[in-house]
Amino acid sequence: MKKFIQALEKVQIVIGVLFLCVFFCVVVLQIVTRHLGVSIIWTEEAANYSFIWAVFMGAAIMVNRREHFNFDFLQQKLQGKKRLYLSLFNDTVLIIFNVCIFLLGLQIVSEFWNYTWSTLPDMKMGYVWIAIPIMAGTMLIYTLSHMAQHVHKLKAKEAHK
Repeated sequence: MKKFIQALEKVQIVIGVLFLCVFFCVVVLQIVTRHLGVSIIWTEEAANYSFIWAVFMGAAIMVNRREHFNFDFLQQKLQGKKRLYLSLFNDTVLIIFNVCIFLLGLQIVSEFWNYTWSTLPDMKMGYVWIAIPIMAGTMLIYTLSHMAQHVHKLKAKEAHK
């Protein structure tokens, strides 16, 4: 399981970096062409949508690394089993949240799949919005992995008694 999680994170890092590179290149292209007096109309949409993908992939990676937004004041005060139980509670909340995001993301993708970019009518909006269920799905995988580690630690602590 650990190797799968590491491989999944690497894939998300590559995807996120690729979309950041696309974002950067498109913004540079937009700046250069405006200084030349040429207007390329698709650059703004491409920059926005590539940035969305980069951010969503990065958000999932931060969940895996446990560097996402959280309140850790209580976590730092607790020790042993209490700390593990709090981690399990936090993971449960994350799972509920991500299941909701995943299901709503699938609904958004299905509803808006055939909508097109205003500047590039051949590009479907579904390719943009599918980033939501991908992000939520990978966050679920990461959180379930963390939860399994916490349960394993709890069982190990109980076995030592």
